[in-house]
This record gives sequence, structure tokens and C-alpha cells, in this order.
Amino acid sequence: DMSAITIRLANHSDGSALAGLAALDGSQPLLGDVTVAEVGGRILAALGSDGHSIADPFERTADLVELLRAHAGAGSTGNGGSRGVLRRLSPAPLRVTA
Repeated sequence: DMSAITIRLANHSDGSALAGLAALDGSQPLLGDVTVAEVGGRILAALGSDGHSIADPFERTADLVELLRAHAGAGSTGNGGSRGVLRRLSPAPLRVTA
């Protein structure tokens, strides 16, 4: 159930969770600033500042990755829409409820 999603910047305490997520995804750990999508206290997807993403392959995460990309794009010049809403919410964690 993806009823409560938190989008936030990763911090030092997320290191082991991100390493585990990268291993599940068969990818290298993300470098630089990392934004995570957290559901139920678990990081299910993450996006690095270089645009590389990792996600839990055993969960439905495609929408989470798209949400992370939209959130990352909110800081750039855009055409408004949902990105404008996300820009106003930053830098506080974004909570999305379905």
C-alpha cells in the first residue's frame, strides 16, 4: 500500500539502507546528493543528483521513481503545473497521500 509517501534528502543514517537497496537493484550505490522515497519507514527508491536511480525490484516503484524525478526537476526552471507545487513545498519533506 503506497498511501503515505515521504520524499526527502538522504542523510548519513540512510547509508546502510541505500547500500542494501543498491544491492537489491543490482546497481552501484548512489553518489552525491540523494533524494529518497520512503513508504512505511522503508526507503523503496532513491535518485542521485546525477539522475541515476535505484529501486526495490520486489515492490511497485516506477511511480516512486517518477515522483523523485519530478521533485528533482522542481528546482529547475519549468512550466509550472505539479512542479510548481513541489517547488513551493521544498526543502521540507514532501508527503503524498493516496
